[in-house]
Amino acid sequence: MSTKTPSEADILRPVNNVSKKYFMLFGAAALALGAFLVAWMYQLANGMAVTGLSDWGSGGGVTWGLYIGAFIWWVGIAHGGIILSAAVRLLDMDRYMPVARLAELLTIAGLSAAGFYILVHMGRPDRMVTSVLGHYHITVNNSPLVWDVTVITAYFVLTATYLALTLRYDITRLRDQLPDYFEPVYKVLTLGYTKDEDEIVERMVWWLALAIIIMAPLLLHGGVIPWLFAVLPGMPGWFSAVQGPQFLTIALTSAISGVIIVAAAFRRAYDWDHIMTDDVFRGLLLWLGFFCLLFLWLQLQQNVVGLFKAPVNVGVARQATIGHPLYQLSMGMVFLTLAFIFAQTVRPSLFSRTRAIVAAFAVLTATLIEKMLFVVEGFFHPTFEIYAATPGEYFPSAIEWLSLLGTTGLVVLIFLVVSKLVPVVELHAVEHLRGDHGHGHEADETETTKEVKA
Repeated sequence: MSTKTPSEADILRPVNNVSKKYFMLFGAAALALGAFLVAWMYQLANGMAVTGLSDWGSGGGVTWGLYIGAFIWWVGIAHGGIILSAAVRLLDMDRYMPVARLAELLTIAGLSAAGFYILVHMGRPDRMVTSVLGHYHITVNNSPLVWDVTVITAYFVLTATYLALTLRYDITRLRDQLPDYFEPVYKVLTLGYTKDEDEIVERMVWWLALAIIIMAPLLLHGGVIPWLFAVLPGMPGWFSAVQGPQFLTIALTSAISGVIIVAAAFRRAYDWDHIMTDDVFRGLLLWLGFFCLLFLWLQLQQNVVGLFKAPVNVGVARQATIGHPLYQLSMGMVFLTLAFIFAQTVRPSLFSRTRAIVAAFAVLTATLIEKMLFVVEGFFHPTFEIYAATPGEYFPSAIEWLSLLGTTGLVVLIFLVVSKLVPVVELHAVEHLRGDHGHGHEADETETTKEVKA
């Protein structure tokens, strides 16, 4: 393990250095997003029929598929990311300070991808104005789509505010080392900044973190989105009292996996072994194991109740899901990841950063599969299966696969662009790692600050 002392120059390395690998990754991500945009234009020109999604009924098939499954997946990643960052601040989990801002950026990027899916699945983007925003005072009372838009927007604004407040401290102190061509952006981000605001901002960020933790079980992946499915009694595959907690555990496992992958990428690219240490990855793996355990436990709860003397419609839906090879694959991947994390806890020599990345990819893949099956199987087995003789089949079309590739490219592009604009590791994290006190605040405190402390 490196004993090098972190410095401001280290966290500014992504901002001030550009390599061929950066341009290659940027080009690949842009190509992935571009391919999906072309496919989306084709869909806009020819209608949703090009996706192969069927009108539910005698034709078989489902009206929701990978689009909605991936939407839930991205929302989960985003939601879990901001919870992780908020917990670092609220619970003084200084061990994870180097990855806190990455978690915040993952939330911004994940919500952007999820919001994009709403536009894509609406068929026509103008419906966002004509059907949602134009009649919001009416639709907010009875439209699941409008609730999705509402909570995603609320969390986006909350996270952006949270991120902007912490950036003011960093940009002000590192301004001389940041590129001049982004000066207008830096001026906006630090508008009205004074040294006296640092402690006030810290308190504001703490309260925002508390609000995020409190709202987690009530909004987005802990509340609104699972409730929108669970309150449909005609769809027994979705009707469940454990839906909210189950979605929340999936969100947290997905987010921690995402943070592990992003942190590992930045560590490798910018020689950050002394910032994102193995100890950080060990800790993230432990939390991943804890939430994987909760995830499997809640799945077990749902399956036991849904299979043992359950109503006929519930039993049919659960049997179809639990018997699906992809469901078994996803649960097996999560279980094997949990087994590995337990083994490396008992025997630390089993740990390696590469194995941590493999575990993270396995969990992300498993949660995506589970969410897609959740949507599709929920449609295939309604309470009144009047078309049971020909339930139809579903396999994602090329356009749907391109949507997953394109939104992944969008998320990568957001990280690549932001990393050239501002530090993706907080200055506070560097100050903590090298043992600075007071988070770098100036010694010449004002009388007002002293009175507040007193």
